[in-house]
Amino acid sequence: MAKINEDLYYDLAMELVRDAGKVLRESINGRKTITEKLSNWDLVTEYDQKIEDTIIGRVKKEYPNHKFIAEESTGKNLPELTDDPTWIIDPIDGTLNYVHSFPHTCVVIGIAVKKEMVIGIVYNPILEQLFTARKGQGAFLNGTPIKTSKIEDLSKALVCLEVGFMKAESMRELTIERVKAVLKEAQGIRTLGVAALTLCYVALGIVEAYHIEGPGISTWDIAAASLIITEAGGVVLDRKTGERINIMKPRAIGACNAKIATDLFHIIREADSKVIENNK
Repeated sequence: MAKINEDLYYDLAMELVRDAGKVLRESINGRKTITEKLSNWDLVTEYDQKIEDTIIGRVKKEYPNHKFIAEESTGKNLPELTDDPTWIIDPIDGTLNYVHSFPHTCVVIGIAVKKEMVIGIVYNPILEQLFTARKGQGAFLNGTPIKTSKIEDLSKALVCLEVGFMKAESMRELTIERVKAVLKEAQGIRTLGVAALTLCYVALGIVEAYHIEGPGISTWDIAAASLIITEAGGVVLDRKTGERINIMKPRAIGACNAKIATDLFHIIREADSKVIENNK
């Protein structure tokens, strides 16, 4: 019965993410009403709320007892994750990109059952990239199986970081040191401003690792994509402990394998220690 239920959840999630993607695709180049949240780089539009309300309303109609963790309705106060089926939703990840019509933006739906991610869907309708995963069934891009990169040497790795966090005073020194430290060891760094989609690029094998942690980052940014990475053969670690990620503590290193993840973990920790020591 549980398997049948998850099949139904997946079918509904796919329908909803495609409908949401259509709204995002049709609105990306149009006029938007923009509101600042944390600052002028943390934005929300009327379409964020419209997409989220539509998804939640439809799920409640089908499954009134299901729970939700969603960016616009949950806000900063994350509820406790329970054993109940829980839909984890980011209606528009990469809103700043979306506002500027930069094509790296996506709709995210993840579903957890008994506190475990069982379904992850990340859809970029602008570039027609539909990433999907179900627990134990592999990861896919537009229906084609994907696997993480086989690179194990960080000097040959492309690593993504979010340099935009330098705009937050509390993160400025940490971000600068992290960028300097990673750039010294990695082959190159990139920054795209969209957490879920960048994690999916790790799953796709075109990026070896991604470190994401900062203001505005929460469970909905990493939950679905974390399942997609692990189903593609990669790993997602807690940036602070080095252990398997807890999606309710969204400070993540997603990587193609444990070697790259561990190397990046130590580099980030050393960079942070340097900042802490300098500020004593």
